[in-house]
Amino acid sequence: MTQHILLMALPALVAIGLLEALFWRRLRGSAYPWGEGFASIGVAIGQAVKRILAGGIVLALFMAVWQVRPWTVPLDTAWGLALLLLAVEFVYYWHHRLHHRVRWFWATHAVHHSPNHLTFLTAVRLGWTSEISGGFLPFLVLPLLGFHPIGVFGALALNLLYQFWIHTETVPRLGWLEYVLNTPSNHRVHHASNERYLDRNFGGVLVVFDRLFGTYAAEAAEEPCRYGLTTPLVSTNPVTIAFHEWRAMLRDARRAQGWRAKARMLFGPPGAPLETR
Repeated sequence: MTQHILLMALPALVAIGLLEALFWRRLRGSAYPWGEGFASIGVAIGQAVKRILAGGIVLALFMAVWQVRPWTVPLDTAWGLALLLLAVEFVYYWHHRLHHRVRWFWATHAVHHSPNHLTFLTAVRLGWTSEISGGFLPFLVLPLLGFHPIGVFGALALNLLYQFWIHTETVPRLGWLEYVLNTPSNHRVHHASNERYLDRNFGGVLVVFDRLFGTYAAEAAEEPCRYGLTTPLVSTNPVTIAFHEWRAMLRDARRAQGWRAKARMLFGPPGAPLETR
């Protein structure tokens, strides 16, 4: 269901992104990064094909877990739906944080952080390899806790669709909403590669769990956000974008000496120093 909702929404999201591009110079006072934008569209098309091919396998796995649940949360009630949305947000927070702190997962997620500008089309630049890395695994706890997989996928799709509009530099800070919601300002911090902003603001719709678990940072007027990876990626080839971090990770693991060092290259934090002899 997640893939169906996102696939149906993709043409509209791309159209909004291209509309932003047409008004970019008026809004931002600079030329739009067309190469980067079209690369994001190419990555999004590849991601959509992957969803079609792999979505059934993931659904089957979630349904298998659902069969052994100890209880059922009724999603035809207001409290059940509210609990589902909050549970999806909670798991998304830890899923997202994991993807920044473990290089094996970062190899997929780095694709989303690779644009050197923050535009609406950044939102559709998503990795192709989440089924390989196992990025869906944290969400398996939800059907085990009694949430029907279709409800989980639907709530996750809504969570991801919400995040489309926060990929922008145009919207300013939004007052008290900054304390609760993942706003454009809060998400600019998340996409920034400045040292003070790294690994901050992991929430999807909310920043409540960031505040609770100490990963929140506000956008600072004295330090504008610098976007992209800490080592900028300049390629506009969708295949290169999708696999560049996998290539780098496997290269580093191959060069590392000893199994402990190799494991650190695969499952340690991104940017861990390479240990060779």
